[in-house]
Amino acid sequence: MSTYSMNQYQQNQIATASPERILLMLYDGAIRFTRQALQGIEEQRPEQKRYGIGKAMAIISEFSNSLNHEIGGKIAEDLDALYDFMIRELMAANLKDDADKLANVEKLLGDLRQTWAEAIELNKKQAAAPAANFRRPVEEHYTPLAISS
Repeated sequence: MSTYSMNQYQQNQIATASPERILLMLYDGAIRFTRQALQGIEEQRPEQKRYGIGKAMAIISEFSNSLNHEIGGKIAEDLDALYDFMIRELMAANLKDDADKLANVEKLLGDLRQTWAEAIELNKKQAAAPAANFRRPVEEHYTPLAISS
């Protein structure tokens, strides 16, 4: 597949994705960039490390900026603190070539992604459940009005 086709494919994936799917895609990206930075440290490739850290920080910053503290309350506050911690860990990893800090951020991102995926799945099931609850069984002696005499 050509680079143009791949970029077009990726743009279509994003344009047609639900907000929930985009959230998971962003977590996947942050994890991928954190791994890329880790590989940069391990292979002594500072440009790769900086690139991965920069991209991961941008995604995590966007997560933090998109929190709605009025609606989210304590959960939004806790997530904001966690995102802030991850940003600090990424900055320290960049300054000190600290692979442990990157591994810690990768684990946190993976855990959050898993939690969001489970919450999304649960929400889908709950959204489908009310429709099933409103179906009432047809009474045994029911005759539709159109065919009754």
